[in-house]
Amino acid sequence: MSQVAALKDKGNAALQENKYEDAIKYYTEAIALDTENHVLYSNRSAAYAKSGQYEKALEDAERTVTLKSDWAKGYSRKGSALAYLGRLEESIKAYETGLQLDPNNAQIKESLSEVKSQKASSAGLSNPFNTPDLFVKLRNDPRTKDYLDDPEYMKLLQELRTNPRAMGTKLQDPRVLATLGVLLGFNTMDTDTGSMDEAMDIDPPKREPPPEEKPKPKEEDVSLTPEKKEAIAEKQKGNDSYKKKDFDAALKHYNRAVELDPTDITYLLNIAAVYFEQKEYTKCIEQCEKAIDIGRENRADFKLIAKAFTRIGNAHKRMGSLKQAKVFYEKSMSEHRTPEIKTLLSDIEQRIKEEERKAYIDPTKAEEEKELGNQKFKDGDYAGAVRHYSEAIARNPDDAKYYSNRAACYTKLGAFDLGLKDCEKCVELNPKFVKGWVRKGKILQGMQQHTKALKAYQTALGLDPHNAEASEGYRSCSVYYDSNPEEVRKRAMADPEVQSILRDPAMRLILEQMQNDPKALQDHLKNPAIAEKLQKLLESGLVAIH
Repeated sequence: MSQVAALKDKGNAALQENKYEDAIKYYTEAIALDTENHVLYSNRSAAYAKSGQYEKALEDAERTVTLKSDWAKGYSRKGSALAYLGRLEESIKAYETGLQLDPNNAQIKESLSEVKSQKASSAGLSNPFNTPDLFVKLRNDPRTKDYLDDPEYMKLLQELRTNPRAMGTKLQDPRVLATLGVLLGFNTMDTDTGSMDEAMDIDPPKREPPPEEKPKPKEEDVSLTPEKKEAIAEKQKGNDSYKKKDFDAALKHYNRAVELDPTDITYLLNIAAVYFEQKEYTKCIEQCEKAIDIGRENRADFKLIAKAFTRIGNAHKRMGSLKQAKVFYEKSMSEHRTPEIKTLLSDIEQRIKEEERKAYIDPTKAEEEKELGNQKFKDGDYAGAVRHYSEAIARNPDDAKYYSNRAACYTKLGAFDLGLKDCEKCVELNPKFVKGWVRKGKILQGMQQHTKALKAYQTALGLDPHNAEASEGYRSCSVYYDSNPEEVRKRAMADPEVQSILRDPAMRLILEQMQNDPKALQDHLKNPAIAEKLQKLLESGLVAIH
């Protein structure tokens, strides 16, 4: 248990430092050693939520309340995950359950109030990402047309279309800002595409003007030499040409400004922006490097130096040199940290990781690892087998059998929750894989979830009616229900979902009607919400239909 506590502490520390993947890793390792620790699932749920993996956050929250049904924080985790998934009604119910357990919990009260407000406001608002001509607008606008060729952007767009509430967590992403600008008809600053505002060093309204935007010379400003005054005038002419997309004229004016005032890096940055628009990325980088050198010599504002590094990163990103882009985004962050650059850096890191993952795939090596895992399994070294099966999955993540094999190891190690996840992934990849369904049934049986185990065995028998393991599993689950009615009732009553249904006055009335008039059941089953609740009671064994 000391090892579990140490891993939990490491996870907590990583979570506080916003190192979400590390936190998830430590919590997962702790859970493998202590599968019944509700706090570990709760903490991992928080880490998943912060990393944007809301489905996994919900899975862990549900596991938390299953293990500790009288713990308010578990329902708070569940409510949070459901809210992020846009399932506001369910989120409200989860928070309300948490308040019943801890009526004075201020955090749950505040969260419940926020979700209720969100539900009320969303009723009268349309989702800008769900318009019929969405893709036409995005393809026809130069700010977003290239995004549509990026699978990651399409995935982000789909999330925002189905769950507009997620927009609140995505506004730091410049792609989201640019997309909103197109859909709602306003201009936004786009640090990734070298937008016009950025190129001319002009920030949007209501912000302080950036240091490179020099005030127009005043007659009384004697510190400006005639050359500098003329350079500023040339820059303005360049900006006007840039707005008209007359890039050749813009370059002429910006280059003239550099000749007149070679110490001001603003003009070099504007030249780089023109080259970026013209897709002359190498020239863009050269101008930025020159700007950095001159800026260092003349003690330019660190924000300008940061902007030069960012533009180099953007150019490398456009050329497909993701690791080089990451280097220069990091250099920009070392000069001046901003949310926009942090978002760009996070995005590029994810893309690098995904490319490395894809490059790592090798079905031949996956089979080699599987054979090594099989031998370890035969030798009784289940932890060693897990390592080899995990490597096989990394090498070929779309082969269902590797997840099935690893699930068998987790079962031997008593890590039923990890085994169950592997089984679910296995049958998701191959719904006709009988062994995956049988293994899922066995794990659910081991977790005392006999109703779900029955379903898994039924699915297996539907695919292979003569499968001996599925038949035996189904028989043993049926015998359990026949011989342990009181145990079934106790477990059902400990289920938070069952408790919620039984506390519902409307459902109690319906159950009374069913006792007095069995025919009333047919009318109630026409209502999908009621039918779902009745199905849950039937599965729990608390209600029977004769």
